[in-house]
Amino acid sequence: MNPSKPILITIDGPAGAGKTTVSRALAEAVGYRYVDTGALYRAVALAASREGVGSEDDAGLDRVCRGLDLAFNRTETGTRLFLSGEDVTGFIRTPEMSMMASAVSARPVVRRFLLSVQKELGRSKEAVFEGRDMGTVIFPEAEAKFFLDASPRVRARRRYRETPSSASVSLKDVEQDIIRRDKNDSTRAIAPLKPAQDAVIIDSSGMSVDEVVGKMLAHIVAVTSRP
Repeated sequence: MNPSKPILITIDGPAGAGKTTVSRALAEAVGYRYVDTGALYRAVALAASREGVGSEDDAGLDRVCRGLDLAFNRTETGTRLFLSGEDVTGFIRTPEMSMMASAVSARPVVRRFLLSVQKELGRSKEAVFEGRDMGTVIFPEAEAKFFLDASPRVRARRRYRETPSSASVSLKDVEQDIIRRDKNDSTRAIAPLKPAQDAVIIDSSGMSVDEVVGKMLAHIVAVTSRP
């Protein structure tokens, strides 16, 4: 299914809601690029952690951002995120990086840096952007906006399955991290996690990926058929 005109699609929502799987499937269905913006914040968190820079050290974060070389490259195993030539896709998916990413994403210096990166990626439209403030802050002009949610328990199970086997964490630990991150993301002063006023809200707790994508496609058809 190819939209009748080029549009921007945003999918926001909390950790573990299934945004990545759904965003990839939707991008494939409409023939658009998939952009995981959360991975960009995780990459900043990873780089800062490696350099011993804390999440509240704005001067240090500014230095880290100015030295970043980020790239999304397609490989045989899908789209991977590279940091200064190193594939860091696996390293940024740990619970520690999730919490660090949540913290650094609230810092103006980091948001300013990644805002320009994201705006450039969306300039030509025909892309599905996954994140937490894509429809509210980064692309308020996007033609199709979605907010994907699920219960904390369901999201914890999903995230736990994605956790590397080398990480010594329990399902309970993951659920507590998700609840804590929900609070951090939704109460922060800058770009708090919330649905855009014109977003389609979907609770995926009891839905399959195909069902979620199908609901999104129906909305996209309606949007692109308007005069």
